[in-house]
Amino acid sequence: MIEKSVQTPKGKLSIRMPENLDEITLEQMIALQAAENLGDVEAISILSGVPADELKQVTNATELSIFNEQILKLAFAIKNLYNSDNIPQKVTFNINGNIKQVKVSNNLAIEPAGAYWAARDIIADEIAAHVKAFGEADWQANFSPALQACGKLLAQYFYCRATGKPYNEYEAAAFIDVINTMKVTEALPIAKHFFTCYPDLSRKKIGFWQQFRHLWRNVREYRRLKSLSTLTP
Repeated sequence: MIEKSVQTPKGKLSIRMPENLDEITLEQMIALQAAENLGDVEAISILSGVPADELKQVTNATELSIFNEQILKLAFAIKNLYNSDNIPQKVTFNINGNIKQVKVSNNLAIEPAGAYWAARDIIADEIAAHVKAFGEADWQANFSPALQACGKLLAQYFYCRATGKPYNEYEAAAFIDVINTMKVTEALPIAKHFFTCYPDLSRKKIGFWQQFRHLWRNVREYRRLKSLSTLTP
């Protein structure tokens, strides 16, 4: 962390900024991606946790310039992170004060069926939104999932592994609060692997009931045509 004290009308204000990507959480990255008209003050606020209104009270704006260069370095590192294929072997979670280390499976298999279906829908919806916005031509070459979608996906993947509880779709979705505290250097490569290496997840599957109805319609149509053929002289 880079720490600097700056002067405000109310006294000294201490600002601590991440020095490398390992010190940035997924939640901070989501906030940076979601921010509209992101300026220097807003970026410093998100990364330091200091409210923007307090930063705007700094009496000498040049004192904040040290952080501008650091933000550019982090932005460049984040760009490279998107292209990284280095998946961590283990990740550590703090669940209600309990530290839990979870092994990341090499094939990233989602074991509970409910988690698999939820992940499939998250991936399919994200790809559909991308295609709708930018077109279907070469969508894979330009596809970059939103960080919020990455968080939702990881919540489904890690919930049972981290808590040891049976799968529950509502609790798995709520587990995103824990996922948001992950280092972005861990979260992004794992999520990227799901989105890029599991193309079968991107296609929504037809449920058993829909398959049965489709089959039954075919059977009825076959019987109708057969009865017509027997009536034809």
